[in-house]
Amino acid sequence: MNPKAVNAGPEAGAGGVVERRLHPVTPLRRAWAPLAVGAGWAVHDPDGAYRRVADLAVETLLLGGAGLVVAAALYGFLTWWFTHFAVTETELRIRTGLLFRRTAHIRLDRLQAVDVNQPLLARFLGVAKLKMDVIGTDSKDELAYLSERDAAALRAELLARAAGFAPETAQEVGEAPVANLVHVPPRQLAVSLLLTGRTWALVVAALAVPPVLWLTTHSVGLVLGIGLPLLGAAGTSSVGRFVKEYDWRVGESPDGLRLDHGLLDKEHETVPPGRVQTVRIVEPLLWRRRGWVRVELDVAGSSNSVLVPVAPRELAVAVIGRVLPGVTVPGAGAVAGAGTEAGALSRPPARAKWCVPVWWRGHGLAVTDTVFGTRHGLLRRTLTLVPHAKVQSVRLTQGPWQRRHGVADVHVETGANTSVAARLRDTTEARLLLQAQADRSRTGRRTARPDRWMAP
Repeated sequence: MNPKAVNAGPEAGAGGVVERRLHPVTPLRRAWAPLAVGAGWAVHDPDGAYRRVADLAVETLLLGGAGLVVAAALYGFLTWWFTHFAVTETELRIRTGLLFRRTAHIRLDRLQAVDVNQPLLARFLGVAKLKMDVIGTDSKDELAYLSERDAAALRAELLARAAGFAPETAQEVGEAPVANLVHVPPRQLAVSLLLTGRTWALVVAALAVPPVLWLTTHSVGLVLGIGLPLLGAAGTSSVGRFVKEYDWRVGESPDGLRLDHGLLDKEHETVPPGRVQTVRIVEPLLWRRRGWVRVELDVAGSSNSVLVPVAPRELAVAVIGRVLPGVTVPGAGAVAGAGTEAGALSRPPARAKWCVPVWWRGHGLAVTDTVFGTRHGLLRRTLTLVPHAKVQSVRLTQGPWQRRHGVADVHVETGANTSVAARLRDTTEARLLLQAQADRSRTGRRTARPDRWMAP
């Protein structure tokens, strides 16, 4: 990648490293800060703001507005001018700050994902935002904005460097090839949202609760304070999800699985190889007749949470096999008793009904050579898979009521700060499972594949 093609005027930094600037439209993004301060003041004290504005002459208002626009433009330009980034042999360096300087050093060997995000306005302007997921950090560093072409080229270079390619060849590697695995049609996505009970529950609550509150209290503030959040939640769970998950595509490349989606804001994400801690197969009640499931995941240090929003179970299992090579997904059925064949889900003993009435039937456990799998839920089933190599600790919990009925829970903790529990297991089985799982986890970590990107 030619450094001169990525910025508006490269400069030689310390050690002869070429520093680059962001796209020239970036000041438009930064210029909103002074305007946001004025808007925040007006919202915080609307009466005072109105009185002060009403007392001013028209000429003063025009001059003040012009001054605010000039200040915003100057602020945006200066923040853009003092922002540089550079790719060295070992790190991505980002220097920012107008008054207080900040330099971020992102080690290339700690990169686990480089995502490209395009909000709606950025798509019209032909620019994109680059977000970096780094092992050991909760927040993402970003470069906003680069041109679409330069963002793709820089992303490819960073991934090549993270994979171990030499600096002189990393720029020539280019974007890794992608093989399409899954495409979720918009119609299938829309039908799946209509068949989701949570969506209808929120819609009914948003339509029914405000009138009831008005009839009982006649308080406009209470109706708006409760009704608007309900409407927002209903919109987010239906329209919001459709807009975000529209045209969902999953592709396989040497640097991980690529996720492309979005109706208004286009997002290009990467599921880093070897960093997936847990996988969840979610099966709402109304989806079962069609054989659809949703696949979610937990990735250490990453915000990725959805792998496939909706797909036939067979296709979803095939995609999971790409994320967790060699993993066998346990069957969906449950078998009474603890002694089941490998890969089948076993239900808790019947006496567990005294601890969790009715819903105890929704719990299940399956331990294979590769994963620790648990299921919970009767109406909305969720099967959670944890590779043995990703288990950080194992613990057994047992309350007094559980002790009375001879059952216990076994929890496994992962590197993504998630806990997966095998609920209501027979006490003897739980104790054996505790020791066996600790042994399987140690063995799994010794034989696990290294967390690497594409092979150089």
